[in-house]
Amino acid sequence: MSGTLNKVMLIGHLGDEVKMHYFEGGGCIGRFPLATNETYTNKQTNERVSNTEWHNIVVRNKAAEICEKYLSKGDKIYVEGRIKTRKWQDDSGNDRYSTEIQVTDFTFLSNKNESEAMQGNAQAKPMQQQTPKPETPNTQPIEDDNDDLPF
Repeated sequence: MSGTLNKVMLIGHLGDEVKMHYFEGGGCIGRFPLATNETYTNKQTNERVSNTEWHNIVVRNKAAEICEKYLSKGDKIYVEGRIKTRKWQDDSGNDRYSTEIQVTDFTFLSNKNESEAMQGNAQAKPMQQQTPKPETPNTQPIEDDNDDLPF
């Protein structure tokens, strides 16, 4: 196989609100940090260790507008996309690099009740601005022992 693959799948929590940038031609992009966590037990000390990895997420056009409208800091989301490293210059003229996840697909994993509980009732938005978020599908265990799947 001589082809290559650049695919990323992440499930994490928003570290901040979606920041929007609009362009003259009518397009837009949204950016937000996404935190993923790894937890394991150190075999030498028997201590629980937790590491957080931060990812720079970029969504474009209509997807960006949907994310801005429905996502808040702390919400859980599944994103799928590709890794892209961008080169830019800072104010001093030095070359800088940013590695980002350019999203091609996403699914909201926090439902409205979870989001409000995270934000607290005092910070909840007024009723006329709240729009229900898509909920995750009902995942009931399959009780059929006759399926032929090997896993």
